[in-house]
Amino acid sequence: MQNEYVVRRRKQPSRREREKARQRRGMLDAALILFSEKGYHNVTMHEIASKAEFAIGTLYKFFKNKEDLYKALILEKTDAFHAAIVGAIEEKDDEVDRLMNYIRVKGEIFRAHVPLIRLYFSEKYGESFDLMAELSARIRQVHEEALNVLAGVFESGMRKNRFRRIAHPHALAVALDGITTAFLFRWLDEPEDQTFPEDPEAILNILLKGLVE
Repeated sequence: MQNEYVVRRRKQPSRREREKARQRRGMLDAALILFSEKGYHNVTMHEIASKAEFAIGTLYKFFKNKEDLYKALILEKTDAFHAAIVGAIEEKDDEVDRLMNYIRVKGEIFRAHVPLIRLYFSEKYGESFDLMAELSARIRQVHEEALNVLAGVFESGMRKNRFRRIAHPHALAVALDGITTAFLFRWLDEPEDQTFPEDPEAILNILLKGLVE
């Protein structure tokens, strides 16, 4: 009897599609290097094309202008970081393990993408440009989604009496996010200082155990 359910195979990208993806990746990587070295305003599309070893016309086939390229670069990484962090939170069953996984992966993301993080915040808090308003709105949305997932861990722990209900779950998510970000920015300024602990528990205990006996 013929099976009425047909498993559809996922269509593999064609050779042309793979080549286009490779070219686009090369352009974005070249742009990141130049933006990080010189700042957004001091880089031209011709420099990006030259760095990526493509003709300027090829670059414009992928991105209509420099703002379009910058937006694609930031949003692509934002979505990737968000997926990695949410995946880390949801990977474990125990609430404490999930929180420690969040801290660990967030630290790994910062360490692995220093040029991009420096670029974004130097432009955001330095010489601003209109595109940042649109980018910031999208990044805030993604950040809030991650906070809601993190808040869900605290809520789950409270329901199981794993955590005391000392504050609203979302407030606790904001607190943990703020603590980890503060450590990471200090590390970003002074990497040799090693202020971001290797053991996530060292940060988590600030929130879970506190100072008062």
